[in-house]
Amino acid sequence: MPEAPMPLATERPDRAVDYSPPVGDEVKTTTCYMCACRCGIRVHLKDGRIRYIEGNPDHPVNKGVLCGKGSAGIMTQYSPARLRAPLKRVGPRGSGEFAEISWEEALETATGWLRHVRATDPRGLAFFTGRDQSQSLTGFWAAQFGTPNFAAHGGFCSVNMAAAGLYSIGGSFWEFGEPDWDRAKYFLMFGVAEDHDSNPIKMGLAKLKGRGARFVSINPVRTGYSAIADEWVGLRPGTDGLFALAIAHELLRTDNIDLDFLARYTNASWLVIRNPGGEDDGLFARDENGKPLAWDRERGAIDASLVDLSAVMAGEFTLPDGRRAQPVFHLLAERYLAPEYAPEAVAERCGIDAARIRRIAAEIADVAFNQAITLDQPWTDVWGRRHETMTGRPVAFHAMRGISAHSNGFHSCRALHLLQMLLGAVDTPGSWRYKSPFPRPIPPGPGPAGRGAKPNTPLAGNILSFPHGPDDLLVDDAGNPLRIDKAFSWDAPLALHGMMHTVIGNAGLGDPYKIDTLFMFMANMAWNSAMNPGEVIRILTETQADGSYTIPHVIYSDAYFSETVPYADLILPDTTYLERWDCISILDRPIGSAHGAGDAIRQPVIKPDRDVRPFQDVLIELGARLGLPAFTRPDGTAKFKDYPDYIVNHERMPGVGPLAGFRGTDGSKKGVGEPNPDQLQRYIENGCFWRDHLPPEQGYYKHANKAYLEQSKAMGLMGKSDQIVMQIWSEPLQKFRLAAEGHGAKQPPDRLRERIRTYCDPLPIWYPALEHEGQDLNRFDLSAITQRPMAMYHSWGSMNAWLRQILGANKLYMARSRGTALGLAQDDWVWVESRAGRLKCQVSLMEGVNPDTVWTWNAIGKRAGAWNLEEGSPESTRGFLLNHVISEWLPAQGGFRQSNADPVTGQAAWYDLRVSVTKCAPGEEGITSPHPDAPALPPHMPARPDILRYSTKATP
Repeated sequence: MPEAPMPLATERPDRAVDYSPPVGDEVKTTTCYMCACRCGIRVHLKDGRIRYIEGNPDHPVNKGVLCGKGSAGIMTQYSPARLRAPLKRVGPRGSGEFAEISWEEALETATGWLRHVRATDPRGLAFFTGRDQSQSLTGFWAAQFGTPNFAAHGGFCSVNMAAAGLYSIGGSFWEFGEPDWDRAKYFLMFGVAEDHDSNPIKMGLAKLKGRGARFVSINPVRTGYSAIADEWVGLRPGTDGLFALAIAHELLRTDNIDLDFLARYTNASWLVIRNPGGEDDGLFARDENGKPLAWDRERGAIDASLVDLSAVMAGEFTLPDGRRAQPVFHLLAERYLAPEYAPEAVAERCGIDAARIRRIAAEIADVAFNQAITLDQPWTDVWGRRHETMTGRPVAFHAMRGISAHSNGFHSCRALHLLQMLLGAVDTPGSWRYKSPFPRPIPPGPGPAGRGAKPNTPLAGNILSFPHGPDDLLVDDAGNPLRIDKAFSWDAPLALHGMMHTVIGNAGLGDPYKIDTLFMFMANMAWNSAMNPGEVIRILTETQADGSYTIPHVIYSDAYFSETVPYADLILPDTTYLERWDCISILDRPIGSAHGAGDAIRQPVIKPDRDVRPFQDVLIELGARLGLPAFTRPDGTAKFKDYPDYIVNHERMPGVGPLAGFRGTDGSKKGVGEPNPDQLQRYIENGCFWRDHLPPEQGYYKHANKAYLEQSKAMGLMGKSDQIVMQIWSEPLQKFRLAAEGHGAKQPPDRLRERIRTYCDPLPIWYPALEHEGQDLNRFDLSAITQRPMAMYHSWGSMNAWLRQILGANKLYMARSRGTALGLAQDDWVWVESRAGRLKCQVSLMEGVNPDTVWTWNAIGKRAGAWNLEEGSPESTRGFLLNHVISEWLPAQGGFRQSNADPVTGQAAWYDLRVSVTKCAPGEEGITSPHPDAPALPPHMPARPDILRYSTKATP
């Protein structure tokens, strides 16, 4: 008699045993908000209280995987740091002295301040939000109000990454693209800490490692993802771009480039006019219809988009009108084959051996060209040609803030995209892939709105948008900025996400003008979201001769008692993410992937037990009270009763709303369709997300895939279905440079001419950090950077008792060899000094860090008493914030000041900091410094428990 078969590993050996007993009486799906990953979660409830949070196995982002942060959302919900009711300041700013008020009084107060501003000069409102994920609403509201002064988190996070990608390949890393985890054979990760996109990256890395693909991590610090890399490249901070251009040098030198890809899918063949000193120098040669020209071997200068083009990629040619021109490829080869980009020339600056750079370049070339992937998948290109296969170079890239948060970050990110294009590794099998709804045209839209702000008048267009050249800048006739943060001005032409880090500093000086009201949401600007919190606090508390504050009104919305709450005049308390509706919108940063477009919602899974309201509801009500046209009916009544009503019924253009799924009166349409009254219920029934699934023939080559581009147009994701030609040579940047050379109606102020001419280079360049100019780098001999840990995101975990146990304090990490040379031992107390100030902390010695670099975890150190923590909590006594020694401004230059930021995008240059480290004198140990006194707690905050226990009873 044959033996019974062994049970499969996935089968229960004893079906009588329930291995997953119910933990509650109800389960609701929603979207996690313990970081910006936007994973799907299932929340288990019992008697109306949260019992357990797990990943949603059906969700496309995380497929059931959930990190410790996501599971710990229970303790974020039941944190004693939650605000209880609207608050009005009754003591000096910073004291924390508030009185509870009703929502009616709070809304009337806010409406009164804002109505006055809108009726006089709407620029007097500066509306800036943090990582709120509802920028399609907040930005639209600001435009309806009529102020150009709106921006969000990206200006001090990763605008360099977004701008470089959108102006180069029509997409970007992270939210706009992802590696081909299933097919990549060689993966390079630049400057990525553990906090970003953590669950998808962990799942992707598991796939790579399981298949034996090679993983190379380029990062000054070896933690998190870098710790499992096959090779860690610990270069010096801010030299990623130079390293990438040295790789490009080697690929060009050894002729390991995909010339066919460059000719067909990029502007490498386009002819660039060579007319030094002329107004057309560096622009593309175009025909009478404005189409770029290339040089055909038989026909000379012709339309570069013709299907039968046989392009000559190098040489100098004379156009029919007598002007000289050269192909883009000629110009890039001429630049990057120069000796200054050779590995030997960059090795010392990067801190990497030249031989190692050559080896990595050779490995990349070998995988790309000797291990190419061919899929038996037919597809049709934009010229109508059918291809029987899809071929790819299986080298994939990913990058994030570590490369972006430098004053050279924009060009460093562009250098990575240059590498991708040279290899033919953009949206091909095994390479980096666009996440739908990308790619987008380059640049992807019209210029930013913001000119001609007038009382009681909305702005026409999007406030955060895409300049094509000087004509799109928000400057007056004298070249002065029209925005309080100076975004989209000659100070930062491509500041696509605004410059949140400059708002308070500029407002304090009245540069370029004063503001009346600072309105912030989820932006901890008095602490970790400020480049220098001491300076921000000084300005927020600064008074004029008559005793009034320099910034007259500060309105702030947060769910928790953060460090910024004490510095506001009016607090509008928000709900937690488990108590409200949210929209991860197709109009903003949706959850699409390479496999199809997607978006998601949050639904309330629990009712608030405090007098708080979702910020989005509050904003919509303020819009109605102020009479903003899009938020009121012709008779003046409110158009939307709340945010869910707005999500369903708002249309940005006919048929296009915040959510793309289940549109049309019966829910059968996608992308474009009439509002569906049951749309939110359909999302809930589907797990709180919607996902479009691309057919196999649309999976790759999206930039030139006829079916994909036509479907994207039909879904309202883009205006036309033309090929998206990747841009190696950036004509918008060249237009800014020409203006700096004296051409055109709009020109920069004289003090900024050389800056624009230098940094608006149409090809990627590398330059040392602007912060380092004029500094004594022998005195400040160490680079200092921060990273975000896996257990926290921004400062969001500080109120969470479970996550605090993982990381409740931070130290300054230093290479053991460097620490020993300085006479330092583990846990010694040290002074960290920069040109902007000094702080005191403990040091920890380790192996996995560049020897010229020190680093710490970001946002672990807290102000005493904030977040309803005990005044002696480790976050405030042993934790510290590196921001205390970062400067918001570069050293004064000829009587004016410049933001410590990327000169093209305005990205905050957090990681250009240079410091010295010295051991504390005896008696100086014991507590970190600076150590501000604790503010008063808001009324009716819960007592700070010695031990916060989670239970299922009425009181946690």
